[in-house]
Amino acid sequence: MRVFLFLLMLASVNVLAQKDTKVVKLEKQVVEASCGMCNSGLEGKSCKLAIKVDWKAYYVDGSKIDDHGDAHAKDGLCNAVKKAEVSGEVVGGKFKATHFKMMAKKKKKHSHGHGHHH
Repeated sequence: MRVFLFLLMLASVNVLAQKDTKVVKLEKQVVEASCGMCNSGLEGKSCKLAIKVDWKAYYVDGSKIDDHGDAHAKDGLCNAVKKAEVSGEVVGGKFKATHFKMMAKKKKKHSHGHGHHH
């Protein structure tokens, strides 16, 4: 009986390990970015940058929420979900970013002040 329990325990540990070692690689993919705690339902003690990939949220390593403006501003990442272009991989339940760039909002027409119009 002990051998059976030991094998059962090993099998369950192996299944858990397989879950955590699944690596999802992203290359310049557009994802939703916001505060994981405020907008994505992730557990945490403070506001942190997170992305959503395939409907699942991950905290981001390699870019901080405050790198992208005041998180608590009216249009900040704690109050809004924005688009970001990212590269990196999901490892152990976190997104390890090698590239993280917030997408610009739709540009308003503005004059460059060069004295000529197109």
